[in-house]
Amino acid sequence: MTGLPEATNCCAVILAGGLNSRMHGRNKAFLQVDGKTILDRLLASLEPGFSEIILVTRRPEAYVGRAFKIVTDIYPDRSSLTGIHAGLVNAQSGYALVVPCDTPFLKPAVVRLLLDQLEPGIDIVVPVVDGHFQPLCAIYSKRCLPAIEKQLDGGGYKIIQFFDQMQVKTVSAEQIKHADPQMHSFFNVNTPAAYAACKALIDVTGR
Repeated sequence: MTGLPEATNCCAVILAGGLNSRMHGRNKAFLQVDGKTILDRLLASLEPGFSEIILVTRRPEAYVGRAFKIVTDIYPDRSSLTGIHAGLVNAQSGYALVVPCDTPFLKPAVVRLLLDQLEPGIDIVVPVVDGHFQPLCAIYSKRCLPAIEKQLDGGGYKIIQFFDQMQVKTVSAEQIKHADPQMHSFFNVNTPAAYAACKALIDVTGR
């Protein structure tokens, strides 16, 4: 199976609002991995299946000239949940696949697997790996917005805190491994050591 199906009611949201403190201030989206920035590698995995791509950032000036939509957090506090919120608010689609800007090995087959789980009444599609939700490689419905806003208004920033209020469909590690046997789609370049490890993963993944 080649390419991705056109996700007509699902957009892609890339979260790029972090402080990059563990990378000594270097913007992770623009780190080079095998000759391409992580952002460009992500876009190569997303663009075939999504006509709407949104990037959430506190530094919109860094992305001027890009073809995707650039938005900023609506809530003043910086967190992944405020990024998810901003992406959903600005999405024209009913659903959003949310991914972070520091995942250079996201496989189109994993994206396809998550999209295939969408069905009426489901609010969240989320992988579960080693007994833990992977909320930053998951699909969210715009129906999540009231619960997210209530949580943020109360000062809660843990993403999975509102999950028990929604209809959640989980994707098992076994399912993920069929699409990505080494689970490299969940590899984050969030430290210098992780960035250095990319070379070994490229040798394994071939991309």
